[in-house]
Amino acid sequence: MPSFDTVCEPNLVEVRNAVDNTAKEIGTRFDFKGTSAAVEIKDKEITLFGDAEFQLSQVEDILTSKLAKRNVDVRFLDKGKVEKIGGDKVKQVVKVRSGIESDQAKRVQKLIKDSKLKVQAAIQGDAVRVTGAKRDDLQVAMALIRKEVTDLPLSFNNFRD
Repeated sequence: MPSFDTVCEPNLVEVRNAVDNTAKEIGTRFDFKGTSAAVEIKDKEITLFGDAEFQLSQVEDILTSKLAKRNVDVRFLDKGKVEKIGGDKVKQVVKVRSGIESDQAKRVQKLIKDSKLKVQAAIQGDAVRVTGAKRDDLQVAMALIRKEVTDLPLSFNNFRD
């Protein structure tokens, strides 16, 4: 029976490369000389440092441009609150989304059920598997998911005939 998986997986190698390039640019830019502006990554968390919120937004702009150049969708980033860390320094933790959360998976599943297509959707861990009798029905389901779910950077893999 033909099937495919709907997943939300960033290319973590490209994310790490973008963070490294951002750190390199921060080190060479004149307006960041002598400031505490920095960016670092641990697992799936990117931490931005700066002297003020304005500087933090500049670091974030550099990061998003580097991610865009490396074809990493910025919708993978889940920005946290700006926190004060001693003196006048601030930091912000940005999480890199990986996997579809259960409420989003239920939304995708409900979307497919309400569409009256002859396909079934099943939540499997952090992915949604869609199965159907015909390949054409699956392609219509892919198009529907792409059109309706715009807040998540979904991709499709594991397409089986």
